[in-house]
Amino acid sequence: MSTVRLFDRLDPGPVLAAQRERRVNFDPAEVDDTWHHDCSRARLGTEEPGPPEPDGPWQTACRLVAAYEMADPSLIRAVYDPRAPLLGRDLLLEGRFLMLRFYFGVRITDVIDDRRDGRRVWGWAYETLEGHLERGRMSYEVEKDEESGRVELVIKAYSESAPTLGPVVALGWKVFGRRTQLHFYRECGRRLAGLVGERLGQTDPVPERRVIDGLVLAPADAARRPHHRWSIRRHQPG
Repeated sequence: MSTVRLFDRLDPGPVLAAQRERRVNFDPAEVDDTWHHDCSRARLGTEEPGPPEPDGPWQTACRLVAAYEMADPSLIRAVYDPRAPLLGRDLLLEGRFLMLRFYFGVRITDVIDDRRDGRRVWGWAYETLEGHLERGRMSYEVEKDEESGRVELVIKAYSESAPTLGPVVALGWKVFGRRTQLHFYRECGRRLAGLVGERLGQTDPVPERRVIDGLVLAPADAARRPHHRWSIRRHQPG
């Protein structure tokens, strides 16, 4: 059951700890052509052909993606325990839309580190947990074409609305959810390209992490604003 919170803050520590008991909310065998299937590409820069350059655009982008810095904080932000390994790590996400704040969980179930058809690829993927607005999987992959040197962020996803949404949330998601989803993909690419350009060549290109009670709030510029206290908050709305 979801809870609505007015004018107060959600303490992420206990919520994130309890999230470990939640399971992925779909079976891959259920995925078919009725689900949304997306692939979004954004150019991040260019290197010399061949393997990735030390501290070049590919390595810089990988480090930023590992820290969840590619997300636009006006749309979504995450809280996670940095002590947890990347594979299997839970993220508590806060999705933002107008005066609404939705809290839901995802789990990183795959870390990608390979070569495909002349491309060097690194990234990770998460799957939605019980209580999420959606059911599905999303991956963030940084690719370098070793022939041309082109570096891109590739977001791949399949999803559908969770069947357990209440009628009000379901209506809002039907009207605005898909548009917001596609906008999020575009903003991730735009933001990451900007960060790579700003922080290219730095030994540690990741901005100083915001740590609260041992948990990382990401992206690093996801500052709390005074008007956020007036938000309507729904925890695990699915």
